[in-house]
Amino acid sequence: MNLSRRAPLQHPLAHVFERAVDSLGAALAPQSTRLYRGTARNFLLYLGADHPEVTALDQLRRDPHILGWMVRLRSQFPSLAPVTYISRLIFLRGILAELAWSAALPELAQLLRRQDIPRAPRRLPRALSMQQDQLLQQELLRRNDLGANVLLLLRHTGMRIGEAADLSFDCLHSAATGQWAIHVPLGKLKTERMVPVDSFVCQLVQRLRFFRSFDPLPADGRLLARSSTREALIRKLRRYLHAVCAETGIGKRIVPHQLRHYAASRTMPRGSERRGSRPLRMRGCLHSSRSTCGIVRRRGIRVV
Repeated sequence: MNLSRRAPLQHPLAHVFERAVDSLGAALAPQSTRLYRGTARNFLLYLGADHPEVTALDQLRRDPHILGWMVRLRSQFPSLAPVTYISRLIFLRGILAELAWSAALPELAQLLRRQDIPRAPRRLPRALSMQQDQLLQQELLRRNDLGANVLLLLRHTGMRIGEAADLSFDCLHSAATGQWAIHVPLGKLKTERMVPVDSFVCQLVQRLRFFRSFDPLPADGRLLARSSTREALIRKLRRYLHAVCAETGIGKRIVPHQLRHYAASRTMPRGSERRGSRPLRMRGCLHSSRSTCGIVRRRGIRVV
């Protein structure tokens, strides 16, 4: 198997790197393995072009081989996206660590250090303006159909669109007298949780149950019927949101994940404590939501 689907790489270290990638890829998804192979190919192409004298692992040095490769990545045109640059460093570091163990050369693991990998750029969520949010809310309430109620559920609970697609028919639970919570199944973070909700969200769930009871597809225990696959259902909901935006005259492209960010940011300016938001378990989203609140305050947007 080659290091890439392209032409075979002619380098003395190609087969050694290939075995290391195969070892790492045994427990990885095919996409991750492909990225490891691409990084190995990129590094060996650099060695072959700039340091053809390197033909064995024990000849590799931090300077000039690793540092020179890093400079080459930085000087590419068009320039690499920061996340691509960081991922290539991480992948090569993993390959070198595997080679250090398999070839009994511990010094290889020190060629690319943790401090060489920069921090990922801080990505601020694309917050919806007050006008956009109100237009979406009004249009979704006016439609009051299946897609509208699903998007309203995302907006008011902060769950991911994939998590909403996996909700069970009996996801609504009574936590205490007058208190309700939605059981969110295993999602992107491989965790399940209970999200406290208010009476409006309870009404949304009841409407979705009503729509499910009239769906011609047989009951499968899920709140949202699937005519084919989970991914097809998610694509259908995305297209529905785009149609709603077009109907309301919103020219900006809005994705379902923005509703989730805005759901978290709506609670922060009201003085809600962090522990009150903890059941949502949004992790990075809570941090980015506080950033959103800062953007909202600087722009003078009133959060309702």
